[in-house]
Amino acid sequence: MSMRRSLNLSLVAWLISLMLVSCYNQGPITPDAWNLTEQQLDSISFYTTHHYTQGYNFVVSKDSLVILEQQNEMMPVPDILTAEIMAGDETMPMLSLVDSLTLRRHERLVVADICTVPTDSVDSVWVKVARDQLTQGWLRESDLLKAVSPDDSISQFIDFFSDAHLLIFLGFCVIVGGAYGLRRLMRKGAKIVHFNDIASFYPTLLCLLVASSAVLYSSIQLFSPESWRHFYYHPSLNPYALPWHLGLFVTSVWAIVIVAIATIDDVRHHLPFGQAILYLGGLAAVCAVDYVVYSVTTLYYIGYPLLIAYYVFAIYRLSLQKSL
Repeated sequence: MSMRRSLNLSLVAWLISLMLVSCYNQGPITPDAWNLTEQQLDSISFYTTHHYTQGYNFVVSKDSLVILEQQNEMMPVPDILTAEIMAGDETMPMLSLVDSLTLRRHERLVVADICTVPTDSVDSVWVKVARDQLTQGWLRESDLLKAVSPDDSISQFIDFFSDAHLLIFLGFCVIVGGAYGLRRLMRKGAKIVHFNDIASFYPTLLCLLVASSAVLYSSIQLFSPESWRHFYYHPSLNPYALPWHLGLFVTSVWAIVIVAIATIDDVRHHLPFGQAILYLGGLAAVCAVDYVVYSVTTLYYIGYPLLIAYYVFAIYRLSLQKSL
């Protein structure tokens, strides 16, 4: 009866996920290439390599971002992507940026123009961003990208998760580990996944899914960094609208959500409320350790044999628990 209830809950979660895959950004639609001007071709070329172009929206993610105002009488605004600035050529517009403006965290920006400055030895790409009609200015692309995130909730979640996950997970592991230590001192036989597990395959499946997703996540960054960067700038929850490797990763994330819901429901029926909370806390800690270990070790190719060994260990422990 408990198994049937969990399977029904998994089915409902899967149907909900299918409805949510409609949250997909198709991205800019370009017209027929035969009708494009040279400026439009330049813009598309820039979009292909940098994954954003004019009209793209950012959010300031740092405490402040300094931009430089343009002195219009010395440099007219470039029309589109490339305004080549050549030293010693009086016929070309010269870049003279004076006066600075400071933008604050959480302020939204739009890319108003992009300019190539070959004489700049630091970064040849300059970007003009605008907060509103009166607040706009120029800065190097490298300085811009360090201080902003795409104006998309998925991209911002990726930023937050990437920056803070080690501290959060390690702190969580210490807290849960201490709770388990006290529990075992006060009362022997506390339940924990892989070692003194409950009679359910969902917790083990959840751990294996997290480890596999971490390996896949790091593999994409290792072997296809540009596709991951494009996904970061244009994220989608629809696995069918992505390249196969990114679609597989998004599918694994959906699977983690579905299995996690089924796990919570199954644990609730196997353990009393207090023990269930403690067990789920320990399970979350194990999943956190799995994510950190496999996402880091895969970058050094160690994660692949480690994942195979983990599958063998987890399945062996599950089968051993079933036989008891």
